[in-house]
Amino acid sequence: MDLGLTGRWALVSGASQGIGEGLAEAFASEGVNLHLTARSADRLRDLQKRLQDRTGVTVHVHPMDLARSGAVEKLVDAIGDIDILVNNAGSIPGGSLDAIDEKTWREGWELKVFGYINLTRAVYRRMRDRGSGVIINNIGNAGQVYDSRYVSGTTGNAGLIAFTRAMGGRSLADGIRVVGINPGPVDTERIYRLLKVRARDLYGDEARFTELLKSYPLGRPAKVREVVDLMVFLASDRSGYTTGTVITVDGGISSRHSIV
Repeated sequence: MDLGLTGRWALVSGASQGIGEGLAEAFASEGVNLHLTARSADRLRDLQKRLQDRTGVTVHVHPMDLARSGAVEKLVDAIGDIDILVNNAGSIPGGSLDAIDEKTWREGWELKVFGYINLTRAVYRRMRDRGSGVIINNIGNAGQVYDSRYVSGTTGNAGLIAFTRAMGGRSLADGIRVVGINPGPVDTERIYRLLKVRARDLYGDEARFTELLKSYPLGRPAKVREVVDLMVFLASDRSGYTTGTVITVDGGISSRHSIV
């Protein structure tokens, strides 16, 4: 299927690893030119070279911490107009209410929650002036599967789901689509960090994290391409009537409303 994305420009935050890196690769394979941002300059430059050599698209990298004051404005001024924004940066730490103190909670939200909101605000203005654009928020199914052992993440993700639906509900009047993705567990470094925390809480031994994989659909987390390919489709005109919604990709985990 030709998605008609060749020559468009996308900004992907948190692009140096995991879903962000996989999404950059998927966009590049569709001919999308890229602005990539993350804190790791070395990883971004390695990805830049790999994508340009492999696909011939133009890739600009912007190493920075988007949680710092003024960083969002600096980034948006540097990149100019874009067609697609993917908010993907940030990882909220796991743990219960007693384990996550206020400082840790605020630090986790600064990039994942307020970072998404602030970058959307800045980019939305430019897209509205031009009359077109797509904003995709990578959120996570913890926003609909409430978990006291991931209390900061489940609360933050629920807020981002509401933010996405609120913004996307009327955004087509400005020529903009705002959508979200709720991945469940994905085969990235992040999920294994969370599983080790959970194994330590449950078993007193983080090395037993592999036992937790047995409860996942198919006994595994999602593959990165099973998530990012949907994002690429949502960014295309093939999905031109999709806005104000959040699509869950978790193998059915969030739909297991069963008495057994």
